[in-house]
Amino acid sequence: MKRKLLAGLAMAAAFVLGTLGTAEAGSRWGETYIPNLPVVTQDGETLHFYDDLIKDKVVVISFIYTSCTDICPLTTARLADVRAKLGDAVGRDIFFVSLTVDPETDTQERLKSFADAFHVGNDPGWRFVTGKPEDIDLINKRFGDRSAERGLSDHRNEIVIGNGATGDWTRNSVLGDLDEVVMDIRSMDPKERDHIHMASGTSTTDQTHAISGQPGESLYRKLCSSCHTVGVGDRVGPDLRGVTDRLDAGWLTRFIINPAKVRASGDVEAADLVARFPGVRMPLLGLTENDVTDLVEYLRAQNTRLAAAGPDMSMPSDHHHHHH
Repeated sequence: MKRKLLAGLAMAAAFVLGTLGTAEAGSRWGETYIPNLPVVTQDGETLHFYDDLIKDKVVVISFIYTSCTDICPLTTARLADVRAKLGDAVGRDIFFVSLTVDPETDTQERLKSFADAFHVGNDPGWRFVTGKPEDIDLINKRFGDRSAERGLSDHRNEIVIGNGATGDWTRNSVLGDLDEVVMDIRSMDPKERDHIHMASGTSTTDQTHAISGQPGESLYRKLCSSCHTVGVGDRVGPDLRGVTDRLDAGWLTRFIINPAKVRASGDVEAADLVARFPGVRMPLLGLTENDVTDLVEYLRAQNTRLAAAGPDMSMPSDHHHHHH
């Protein structure tokens, strides 16, 4: 089922925002609703889900499984961007919880290497949690994630944002505008609400000018920049500086369209990537051949600019990528 990805993302966001429905809208979930079951973090610490992770906190919950090969690793990568935008509020006022939907496979060790792949394994404000399958399934069900019943491939790329003190909960998606997600998270804290609304009038206009006329650029920003830089070093995946010189367009196109197929073919380049980035796999993004042609052209143009600028210049568009 091939579909244009960006249309799909827009639909996914609309679906996600629609899912709270009337029964749940502005729903108040308290300790009677959210299970206080034991869960295990990526560091092997056992915590009580409600008491230790939810109660009295503003929380951002995502649903993951480490063996996912389609778009779900992108959710964690984009969530890491959101986390960076929130700065030192994370671990103090705001906490992230990534909950496995596949507790059979996702041991504490698997979660640790997954978290490390996104450079958030040691983040005091972000816990990756697993536990006994029946406990984890109940917690997931309470948040409306039914992937266990419907098969993992139906796993939704959405996040749930809540305030354990007030019992307010909402859903969002990190596949849309990240600044809106940041505002949504901040506004869960009653102290923050007033000055957010004052500030929100200004940011949207800059964003529209930032996207140039190059068709590959908006795709790159939406789908690639959370995991890759061009010339600023490896991030979740490899730095794409020089990639269009090292690898021909045919290989790049095949790999972007179906990375798992290229890996399975015994391809040497793909095997090298698996060895260098063991914790994470390039996802199947569902792009059309035209989209990929645009992306490869955009990367070629960026690399040409870099080469012309000399060895020390990095891409201005990547200035917000910092290394942890």
